[in-house]
Amino acid sequence: MVRTIAFCNHKGGVGKTTSTASIGVAMARQGKKVLLVDLDGQANLTGIFVSADQVEKSIYNALVEKEALPIISIEKDLELVPSDLNMSAAEVKMSGLFNREMRLTHILAKVKDNYDYVLIDCPPSLGVVTINAFFAADDIYVPISPEILPLKGMMMIENVLEDLREAKPELAITGVFITRFDSRKNINKAVEEEVRKQYANVIFNTHIRDNVSLSECPGANCSIFDYDTKSKGAQDYLNLTREILERNK
Repeated sequence: MVRTIAFCNHKGGVGKTTSTASIGVAMARQGKKVLLVDLDGQANLTGIFVSADQVEKSIYNALVEKEALPIISIEKDLELVPSDLNMSAAEVKMSGLFNREMRLTHILAKVKDNYDYVLIDCPPSLGVVTINAFFAADDIYVPISPEILPLKGMMMIENVLEDLREAKPELAITGVFITRFDSRKNINKAVEEEVRKQYANVIFNTHIRDNVSLSECPGANCSIFDYDTKSKGAQDYLNLTREILERNK
């Protein structure tokens, strides 16, 4: 049965897009059929896999203009719904649309049964586009860097979800994982301990170690598994993916 996971954090720089891409590739290479959905106007997830001139239509055209969902094949068992700069205007364009919070749900309903996993890369905001992802998702995963401000920012996500539970009571953060972890930094260890205490029931055991290869691979327009499969980043994301698959058995 298909599982839809939204990767969300309203703070940038926590590895949200890298996580979506890495987990998607790892799942596909373990035989799972995966659809990646890029909801961010910066189109960073899209840029990891395809060049801008390969994107004729994007998720914007489906969400706002009710066109067919554009799907690009990346490799065996891995496909992508791309984004482009038009998505930067989606918040404004969608604000006056009927049933605007459910548009992504209805769009994905037409195709999601073709996949084992649908992974949604949310924009770094908590507006109507991200709310669409929340309503479409079975799970909400939050990558968090081990610093004070991202930890405080978790409360903003919790508050938004609480407001939305009137329409979807089961909405909750169902997965948390630490990114950019450096065991040499005391603040990293202290924040990780606090996150594990607050989210003991949903936090994954694997944390993603700070790794230069993870910073470099988006610029090389490829996933960590094609950029440096022997890196700590690749090892960590493979372990995290195995945890996710085990949790969803």
